[in-house]
Amino acid sequence: MPACPMAVVHSSGVRLTKEHFLVAVPVAVLSAAAGFLLSRYLSSRTCKKGHVNASFSKDSPKVVHSFDMEDIGTKAVYCRCWKSKKFPYCDGAHTKHNEETGDNVGPLIIKKKDV
Repeated sequence: MPACPMAVVHSSGVRLTKEHFLVAVPVAVLSAAAGFLLSRYLSSRTCKKGHVNASFSKDSPKVVHSFDMEDIGTKAVYCRCWKSKKFPYCDGAHTKHNEETGDNVGPLIIKKKDV
């Protein structure tokens, strides 16, 4: 006479045998791992959280640059991607940043009005 598998009967009347658990646990673990990896992949493709400023004035709680309009001349081009080697001025580094990340950031251009 074969041994009867040990079953757990819950109040709902569902019988769960040892074989059920042996199948359900790996499926649940694989599903959880797949869900986690998929969510990481999708979140890495969208918005990356973290610091925008990677290297400028890191000892300061806030980076602020102020310029007088008289000092600008006829036109000034300022970096908004934080990648410029001439920060706070734009050196075109946003082009490479945009190609690598799919972003669309560009410079801030300030110029005097033609009178």
